[in-house]
Amino acid sequence: MNTVYVGVGTNIERDKHAKAAWDELALLGEQLRSSPVYECEPVGFDSHAFYNFVIELKTDRSLTEFSLLLRQIELKWGRLENAHKYQDRNLDLDIVLFGDVISQSSPELPRSDIFKYPFVTQPLYDLCPEKVIPSDGRSVAQIYQQMDNLDSLQAVSLCFNQDFK
Repeated sequence: MNTVYVGVGTNIERDKHAKAAWDELALLGEQLRSSPVYECEPVGFDSHAFYNFVIELKTDRSLTEFSLLLRQIELKWGRLENAHKYQDRNLDLDIVLFGDVISQSSPELPRSDIFKYPFVTQPLYDLCPEKVIPSDGRSVAQIYQQMDNLDSLQAVSLCFNQDFK
């Protein structure tokens, strides 16, 4: 079984799509845990604020199969086939870590957003601060301690498991 961390983002009907992400990912794996949900402003475009969080799960699916299933879930919940990077999202699901897999091709793993965006780093830190990032050698906590703009996130009272209430 691989331990997978999936970044979730939504800025359209946020409560509905955040819950949909949890429910859909529960069908792909087991032992799900969610970070707290954070609200933050969009990056790269002007629009409504996003909810962002990370879900940890265990799966026996291959990376290729898991990645394709995430894409199908996004499309099911209204993502456009030709969606641009900087636009509103019903549901955006990104594999942040897939076990200790390192990949330069799609999907890029570990996802470089870990090092760039507080809305990925903070939730990952909440779930697994001691996890060492493959190919980097630093723990999530070490990356978190060097992250700027952590104050751009606001915790939201929306939670799927008891760990972070």
